[in-house]
Amino acid sequence: MTRSSSAKKVLVTRTFPGPIKETLSQFDLNYRENDENLSYSELKALVKDKHGILCSIPDRIDTGILAAAKNLQVVSTYSVGYDHINVEEATKRGIAVTNTPDVLTDATADLTFALLLGIARRVAEGHNLVIQKRWKDAWSPKFMLGSDLAGKKLGILGMGRIGKAVAKRALGFGMKILYHNRTRLSKKEERSFSANYRSFDQLLKESDFVSIHIPLTEETYHLINANTIAKMKKSSFLISTARGPIIDEGALFEALKKKRIAGAALDVFEKEPLPADSPLLSLNNILLTPHIGSAAEGTRYKMGEVAAKNLANILLGKKPLHLVNRDYLKHGKSAKFS
Repeated sequence: MTRSSSAKKVLVTRTFPGPIKETLSQFDLNYRENDENLSYSELKALVKDKHGILCSIPDRIDTGILAAAKNLQVVSTYSVGYDHINVEEATKRGIAVTNTPDVLTDATADLTFALLLGIARRVAEGHNLVIQKRWKDAWSPKFMLGSDLAGKKLGILGMGRIGKAVAKRALGFGMKILYHNRTRLSKKEERSFSANYRSFDQLLKESDFVSIHIPLTEETYHLINANTIAKMKKSSFLISTARGPIIDEGALFEALKKKRIAGAALDVFEKEPLPADSPLLSLNNILLTPHIGSAAEGTRYKMGEVAAKNLANILLGKKPLHLVNRDYLKHGKSAKFS
């Protein structure tokens, strides 16, 4: 290094759980003691002299931000997903992009299964019925009928870390696992999850539950739309803890309203927070949570630890724990890892 670490300037865009201050204390640290999102103009002004940024999903790190940050060497995101960062542009500018996979796998898989159980057994509807004092009959054979899980087919779209963790949980409930992935698993892995590979269309046609675990890309934007939903069973449920824009919410609303599928459970949305006038809010065959897939205390602490370590390592010329764009070093802004 030609400059001391204390000369490196770092922006942390909001207050995050985890030992971030301690890990980054050796740098000139601008740590926002605030849980509110920065506006785009505020972010652009703050990054001008920064060597590192620790950000999260609401922070749009696009070409304009990257161009404004002349000294920038690393963007460390407090998330697994990085669709809020223009990775291609960062790579061209020799800027590392890092993320926090692995540590939130179990928490997100837990919520996925909570949503699956919740929509299948109408948990939120039942809760509201009791709270609103509308529960009239002690018991009735056709009251609040939901869907069984044992023996049903769970179609997992995206068999990465989280998809596999969901499959493990589903096996405990006696479900049959189908999956579609860009790269097919080895026969050994398929056997370990009792998982059967299907084409995308076949997965939609056969599954009783479809759970989405793929990244948001140009190819996956609105992958779930009117045409693809039409291939699903009328008795099937759609679950997503991935990224909101993978689903065309207008098409989903129409499908749920007209009972083309039985229900949906979503933790992510095209626009967040979900607008107060969203037609999804008028449905009773939907379960909604406010993007809380990784919202477990231990998980969020570990995410902060990993995000800070990633950033510090890049600025110190060391290999980060998780690097998104391995080609950034070809563009010469940073020294190779020591």
